[in-house]
Amino acid sequence: MSTTTPTVNGRVIALAHFAGRALLERVLDRHGATFHQSVTLRVVVAAGESIDRGALVTEVNGLLKTDDSVVHAVIGELTAARRLEEDPADPSRLRLTDAGRELHESTTAEAAEIAARLYAGITADELAVAGGVLTLVTERANAELADAAA
Repeated sequence: MSTTTPTVNGRVIALAHFAGRALLERVLDRHGATFHQSVTLRVVVAAGESIDRGALVTEVNGLLKTDDSVVHAVIGELTAARRLEEDPADPSRLRLTDAGRELHESTTAEAAEIAARLYAGITADELAVAGGVLTLVTERANAELADAAA
């Protein structure tokens, strides 16, 4: 292990992402959920616990950079597990069930405990700089993806 601080680059970002994701996936595994399901539930929660199916697919695709068919399959998994359901008043909308809410709340709490340990001792200024750099990299990558899709 190097004693010098590495320069931020794609490899360093990927290593941090995959290490953190592996910890999160351990939490999700204990609850019988996947990373994609977790992201999908988070989008529904952020939308107020109910969202148009098409908007959900678009939002999750924007986050995971995946294919519509993958997101539709994840929605199917969450619906089969009774963590999401069609809104009886408007079948084009999906809503969180009590089981989905419980899963989201418990995994989010466990993930927050892990994050607290991982970010312990890092100053607010250091986090702000890192956040700014990563946000800019994300914006640039998204712009290139949009250009490639056009």
